[in-house]
Amino acid sequence: MKASNQFKVFKNEGGQTISTVDQPVIEKDGLYFKDIDGSGELKVFSDWRNTPQERAEALVKEMSTEEKIGQAFVTSRNPFTKEIGQMEKMMAKEKGIDIEKIEKKSDETGLLDENKMEGSSIFAGYTIPGTTDSILKDKMRNYILRNNPDPETLTDWLNELQKTAEKDSKFIPVLVTTNSRNENGKVVFGMNDAVGVFPAWPGTLGIAAAVLGAKDAGIVKEFGEAIRNEWNAAGLKKGYMYMADVVTDPRWQRIYGTFGENPELITEIFEELVPAVQGSKEGVTADGVALTIKHWPGGGARENGFDPHYKEGQWNVYATENSLIDYHTKGFIPAIKYNAASIMPYYAKPSKEKSASQKGLNGEEINWIPVGFAFNDYMINDLLRDQFGFKGYINSDSGIIDNMAWGVEALDRPERVALALNNGVDMISEAYAIDLAKEAYARRTNGYYDTHPIPEGYTLEQITLGDEALDRAATRTLTEKFALGMFDDPYRTPEGSKAAITDSDDWAKAMQVHRQSVVMLKNQNILPETDIQGKTFYIEGFDQTKEAGEKWTEALKKELSEENVTIVDDHTKADVAILMVSPQSGNYFTATKGLLEIDLCENKVVADFNEEGLPLETTHEETTAAGISRAAQIAKDVHERGGKVIGTVNITMPWMLGNLEPYCDALLAGFDTYTKAFFDVIFGRFAPTGKLPMTLPKNDAVIAVDEKGICITPNDLPGYEKDAYLPDALKDENGKGYAYKDADGNYYEYGFGLTL
Repeated sequence: MKASNQFKVFKNEGGQTISTVDQPVIEKDGLYFKDIDGSGELKVFSDWRNTPQERAEALVKEMSTEEKIGQAFVTSRNPFTKEIGQMEKMMAKEKGIDIEKIEKKSDETGLLDENKMEGSSIFAGYTIPGTTDSILKDKMRNYILRNNPDPETLTDWLNELQKTAEKDSKFIPVLVTTNSRNENGKVVFGMNDAVGVFPAWPGTLGIAAAVLGAKDAGIVKEFGEAIRNEWNAAGLKKGYMYMADVVTDPRWQRIYGTFGENPELITEIFEELVPAVQGSKEGVTADGVALTIKHWPGGGARENGFDPHYKEGQWNVYATENSLIDYHTKGFIPAIKYNAASIMPYYAKPSKEKSASQKGLNGEEINWIPVGFAFNDYMINDLLRDQFGFKGYINSDSGIIDNMAWGVEALDRPERVALALNNGVDMISEAYAIDLAKEAYARRTNGYYDTHPIPEGYTLEQITLGDEALDRAATRTLTEKFALGMFDDPYRTPEGSKAAITDSDDWAKAMQVHRQSVVMLKNQNILPETDIQGKTFYIEGFDQTKEAGEKWTEALKKELSEENVTIVDDHTKADVAILMVSPQSGNYFTATKGLLEIDLCENKVVADFNEEGLPLETTHEETTAAGISRAAQIAKDVHERGGKVIGTVNITMPWMLGNLEPYCDALLAGFDTYTKAFFDVIFGRFAPTGKLPMTLPKNDAVIAVDEKGICITPNDLPGYEKDAYLPDALKDENGKGYAYKDADGNYYEYGFGLTL
């Protein structure tokens, strides 16, 4: 029988609710308490009247080394499905296994995946046992949800995980985290794992655009409260979100998950977002959802956009003086002030050689330790904790023990685990490294280094594990679980989950913000298009590939038909042509051959770059919008018969619009914005209010990279600051050169947006 049909609820009037399947309950002083260790005694950690930290400290004192190690890692784990997932297909291909012969195992409820998983991903190679063995034998209690179950299945699965944890000698609840699920967008493993089940708002850039236009951060509060209510109702209590990173290099692939390029706006957004999601300004509450704010100390300072998942992107470069504090860390300040549960350091490492002077909050030069931020004692303990005052725990990014161990390549995997935990990380993501941690713990006392040299520059205490680091890490992460009420009341009902998610009025709230996210970049007196009688409409979608564009076009025709307009398949017969462009650059799972392309282009010849980030003489072709070269001909044909062209562009990166804007009579920008919201603007049902949350560069010249790998405009400054660094020859009569300037003389810079 499923846990959802078995759990019992004990209500304490004015106190903490208790829910349990098999874990005993203690009655004392007219109150109910969960007997966490089954001892029959009301111990400090079982008494919800004590503070979360007091309870955590007391529990850690009674935990075994194995139990504490189990708290230190988090890895992917999904509900059981009979279908063969993308990751399983990749693993089968690696091993030459016939997919048809894969037999999948579940527990008796059909909810827990009991299959042993072996393979590799972008982050690491791994071997992961089935769910029950993982919980009960390896003492794992933290997982990342990657797929997209319906609300009832999600809650049933989460309940089943807690029921399984109750079978252990101590009930330590399972905490499942996930990347954000409340924004629209393309699904990308490890970045945007799911969309469509929870009410979907526009992308975070779209939320920023709406806030800028409305001059109302209350939009963010409403967004955050919706997340808290929905996730808590489902039993989903932690999110790897949101990004406080400032967009400064326009070629970074993670831009779409940010709130733009202005640290003041990001600060304003996080002032509302963190308390709204977590439940209070003091930190997480029992009905709250814990946040993991990313990516300390700011991932936007990329070197020419190179991704730190790969060698060429391993450095954070601060080319201008004090940009680290002046721009990149500001968004973390309200998160720290309102006690965000955890912060995630980025993969990269700081480069002193390529950077200008950077000072901490104390006015002293930062300590330039050239190791990844998750291994970086100065960045975690000195800067983040001592200077910024962060009190929560550190959750590393995925893969730091394996593929992204920048600066600590000389260490083996147990040594990397030890160094990360010793230097301040409390939970290591996407690493099933239980055995590695046990090995690192054993090496402290077993004489391993009597026969193996200690790597140069390290001490035995740094590269082996002891009780002090394990106790500290476990106390911090368990404090979060106590604060979230997970020890006492982890169970939820599938009916309540569905009501909060599927049947919620948050869908309507989200739709309104989709409308508010639309930015009108250009309008030569043709919008709104309200006189549709007798007019013919042509619509076409442009994606990164021809096939994706054709598929999208068919979907767009269906949506446009609901507007009761006459649709033609031949643009030469159209009075109005709507060209909707959703570009995409690069591939998340493979390093690009060169710079990430942000031009709207097809088969553009560009330079290759090597792993050191330097240009080569060889070239390759890039396409961000297949067929975009046809925009000029479509516009010419439509204009010749007196028609008009309306363009839309989905801004997930700061695209250069020279191959689209000149051919459009009106141009709208969205940010993973619903097509319906564009149509509401086009057909006059909503007057656009959105403003650009980041500057769109003019052309290749303003982001050119020389033979030494140095960009003509600094990678660490927002777009609105870059004109000061451009040569006069690239500036116009107004002293501007970086931002795209359209046919009407408008600059597509931060804060721009037309209204009707």
